[in-house]
Amino acid sequence: MKSSFSKIIESEIPVLVDFYADWCGPCKMLAPILKQVKVEMGEAIKIVKIDVDKNQSIAAKYQVRGVPTMLLFKKGKQLWRQSGVLQKNDLIQIVKSHA
Repeated sequence: MKSSFSKIIESEIPVLVDFYADWCGPCKMLAPILKQVKVEMGEAIKIVKIDVDKNQSIAAKYQVRGVPTMLLFKKGKQLWRQSGVLQKNDLIQIVKSHA
């Protein structure tokens, strides 16, 4: 996953990375919101989910201490980061402001 993760975040299109865990309640609340963001934004965004329990090295590299934590990348650069659940319109605004 490490090498493909680096390739994914090098994208010209903004990449929203959701660090989550299966046991996390707020993560389960965020999942359908992310689906709505993808439906609304279509090809203007990539959304990637990273299970922190299965990808501990990636979570450690980005200092993810709590879940859900979302990071926004473009061309390999981290543009934004926030922990917790955000609503669809807030997420869309954040992505558009960094596009």
